[in-house]
Amino acid sequence: MAKGEGAESGSAAGLLPTSILQVGERPAQKEQKKKQQLSICNKLCYAVGGAPYQVTGCALGFFLQIYLLDVAQVDPFSASIILFVGRAWDAFTDPLVGFCISKSSWTRLGRLMPWIIFSTPLAIIAYFLIWFVPDFPQGQALWYLLFYCLFQTLVTCFHVPYSALTMFISTEQSERDSATAYRMTVEVLGTVLGTAIQGQIVGQADMPCLEDPSDSAVALEDANRTQSITSLRETQNAYLLAAGVIASIYVICAVILVLGVREQREPYESQQAEPMSFFRGLRLVMSHGPYVRLIAGFLFTSLAFMLVEGNFALFCTYTLGFRNEFQNLLLAIMLSATFTIPLWQWFLTRFGKKTAVYVGISSAVPFLILVALMESNLIVTYVVAVAAGISVAAAFLLPWSMLPDVIDDFHLKQPHSHGTEPIFFSFYVFFTKFASGVSLGVSTLSLDFAGYRTRGCSQPAPVRFTLKMLVTMAPIALILLGLLLFKLYPIDEEKRRQNKKALQALREEASSSGCSDTDSTELASIL
Repeated sequence: MAKGEGAESGSAAGLLPTSILQVGERPAQKEQKKKQQLSICNKLCYAVGGAPYQVTGCALGFFLQIYLLDVAQVDPFSASIILFVGRAWDAFTDPLVGFCISKSSWTRLGRLMPWIIFSTPLAIIAYFLIWFVPDFPQGQALWYLLFYCLFQTLVTCFHVPYSALTMFISTEQSERDSATAYRMTVEVLGTVLGTAIQGQIVGQADMPCLEDPSDSAVALEDANRTQSITSLRETQNAYLLAAGVIASIYVICAVILVLGVREQREPYESQQAEPMSFFRGLRLVMSHGPYVRLIAGFLFTSLAFMLVEGNFALFCTYTLGFRNEFQNLLLAIMLSATFTIPLWQWFLTRFGKKTAVYVGISSAVPFLILVALMESNLIVTYVVAVAAGISVAAAFLLPWSMLPDVIDDFHLKQPHSHGTEPIFFSFYVFFTKFASGVSLGVSTLSLDFAGYRTRGCSQPAPVRFTLKMLVTMAPIALILLGLLLFKLYPIDEEKRRQNKKALQALREEASSSGCSDTDSTELASIL
């Protein structure tokens, strides 16, 4: 309060605490600004939480198809059903979990952390059983379908709240972008770990194969009764060992996340009387134009990379003839992606996120064309793998960096619609996972139609050609279609800056309102 404003004011000033008179200088408001700044430790703990999903997802994405076909010896048609239904079920659980989270109340641990804590132990048990070969061959397909779907449900209970946590670690766009960059770096490191652990452990086992395609049934029976059964058991045990190591990493990362990150509520959210209903929130979210355009673009680009991921092991083994090198090629891709995440973070800060999308994702096209045209050459394949990792890094970073911008835009247009963050993240993951299920199911079914031979040392020419199309031409077409859709995405850098200023004003207004209410209560009690 200014001096010399009258005797009544002066006398009142003698009765009131200084904290009420100098609202603009309250330490709490200064501390609130400091709380919005995340320490490096906070960002690292948050980022580590992204590793479990990527470690397990990478192992399943790259190795589950070849595991079902050549190790568990599931027929191609049943394998395609397992892969499609498992991914489709995974996709449908995302909005279901998002619905349940939106109905969750805030606890001492937050609204999202309890989901992460309670899903972790069950998820690692289900994950381990996916890589176990049961002794009853008649029910193997049902076994893998059951535990694959169960694990996908449990890991969704981890990943959807973790993804939505991005909006609750800070109210500052720059801090969320920085934390997202940390997260993407760790997630790519998670894919490196998943690739290295699964690939190197499994690669040490001598996987038996059948030389004679004309007498595969007799050869298989003889192989199972002789040395081949020993090699097959070693391979199965190698998959179990890799599953145990990855499950341990899952638990360690979850513990670090829970202990190192605290959720923060938006000031204007806490003033709302009651949360919005899920279906009303879903209707508002799906009618938000920038969100629809963003997920449409990333749907096709993500599908392109998923096709490459799901068929890369088979492509290297049978089309390129690098049976003993595919795990090292995968490692080269992921290491290249890890080291270029900071480059893309700098690029999107300097040139904008839309520009980063066009440059980063389109850079994969020339290398996919080169793979389609070249003959089998190991050195050239490694060069292409390292170059492709640069584009993979952009595909990892950009969707999760752009989603918070869409949510901020939504909050400005619907300021009273809080609690919708899980819906945004869960439905984005829903569309990408459903597309992934379709891609894996269709690609495995295509291999069945082309004449894929289980455990064959080589494959017929139609199978090799089908693998080449699935890894090169189909992804190129999907990437180009996705980039065309990104032309319709309306949030550029100027729009982001406008939204940031408007949101900051909204938060300051909400904080001032909260301070005014507290001061009024204190003043009434004194008088």
